[in-house]
Amino acid sequence: MPGTLRVYTLSTHEYSPEIIAVAFAKTSRSPLPFDVIAQDLNEDQSRRFHEKWVIGYGHASVAEHAVLHLAIEGVSRLALEVVESARLASYTEKSTRYQKWDPEAFHRPAELQGHPLQSLYEATVRHLFQTYQAVQEPVQEVMRRYHPPREGETPEKWEKRVRTRYMDVCRFLLPAATLANVGMTVNARVLAHTLRKMLAHPLAEVRDLATRMKEVALQEAPTLVRYVAPDAALQRALDQARAWAVTLAAPPDSTEPTGEDGPWLRLVHYDPDGEARVLAAALYRVSQEPYEVWLARMRQMSPAQREALMRDLLAHLGPHDVPLRELEHTVYTVDVVLDQGAYYELKRHRMMTLTPQRLTARLGYTVPRAIVEAGVEKPYREAMERAGETYERLAAWNPDVAAYVVPNGFRRRALLTFNARQAYHLIQLRAAKNAHFSMRRFALRLAEALRRVHPALFAFLQLPETTWQAIEQAHFAEGAA
Repeated sequence: MPGTLRVYTLSTHEYSPEIIAVAFAKTSRSPLPFDVIAQDLNEDQSRRFHEKWVIGYGHASVAEHAVLHLAIEGVSRLALEVVESARLASYTEKSTRYQKWDPEAFHRPAELQGHPLQSLYEATVRHLFQTYQAVQEPVQEVMRRYHPPREGETPEKWEKRVRTRYMDVCRFLLPAATLANVGMTVNARVLAHTLRKMLAHPLAEVRDLATRMKEVALQEAPTLVRYVAPDAALQRALDQARAWAVTLAAPPDSTEPTGEDGPWLRLVHYDPDGEARVLAAALYRVSQEPYEVWLARMRQMSPAQREALMRDLLAHLGPHDVPLRELEHTVYTVDVVLDQGAYYELKRHRMMTLTPQRLTARLGYTVPRAIVEAGVEKPYREAMERAGETYERLAAWNPDVAAYVVPNGFRRRALLTFNARQAYHLIQLRAAKNAHFSMRRFALRLAEALRRVHPALFAFLQLPETTWQAIEQAHFAEGAA
């Protein structure tokens, strides 16, 4: 019966991803139900459809209906940064918080095979893994003292809770070469874009991984990723940017700005009218007046009136509620320096615009307080210093390959641009008690910076009763944070 409500799946057990994509695409011109369309299709018809409309005419949105699930194993965490850069994909990765790594589970770059620096690289990485294993028991004892069993807690649950705590510390020693596994769910359009970036990447591992991913994807979507080629335009733009950066670089003795927020987190841009824009957009949605009228009214409101209106919009939110989309009408840019382990978690917030600098060993490294209290600061520092020296030897030859040897404890600079709605999600998730202490410190400091410029908008963040200074004092050695 025409117009009858139906909701059902086109099962991947019955239809290939490319057939499903065609079935959905054809509804724009066919009155037939989806399942009837799909039953009349075969692989050859689907191929011809995609060749004509997706490849030939550029109707790439059709490819978004072809969804693939890729299991990727034995790839370095450095390479996974490229894989996981796609915004519209889903990832679940082997965690450094809940698992221990085998000492041989690291990538051997093809660029180093037979190179005079190969033995230095492998010896340095092995030393990092040896130190990683050696510090686990002493740090575990520290965490047992910090986190005694709770009333009624089973030994198994206590052990699991303690393991997360001490592995949070020991993971600072793991290099970017550490091998990991990731499950990736992605549509064919996004996959094709990701593969183009990867095929043009300077690291052989990334290019080889892209080739393997394409081969596997062709088994499920033989047309939609067939013509993927390296994104030469992207690499050309980056090469030109590097040339300009060298030309315009400041002299070596120039002083780095610190700003009001301090040296490791700086709010470098925000809209002074941000609160007014958010409020105006919210009232615009429920009225029939132009935006400019509402913006003028909001600008005339007193701070107390703005806070009262903001309270009515945000104070009711529970821990799993999402703020109004109108918070996206104001944006912020932050320049931040984080340890690589924290950056690796930050990059999961892919809806923001994230621009990291290359991973190096030149911004120093973090020393967790538990390393000092466990009596293993000396071997920890020796491993870090050795990694830093090896990085410089490798970087003089190939700075991209050199990044493999850099451990999680070394610092990295990144530029973040995000809206207020994204800020709510990021801060509340990463400031939670179960988050890694590096991310908790970052989230709480970010909240402080945003509350300073937009107090009414961020007054209703639900944060734990602590400060970033308290996190820093509890978890970072003096002078090393």
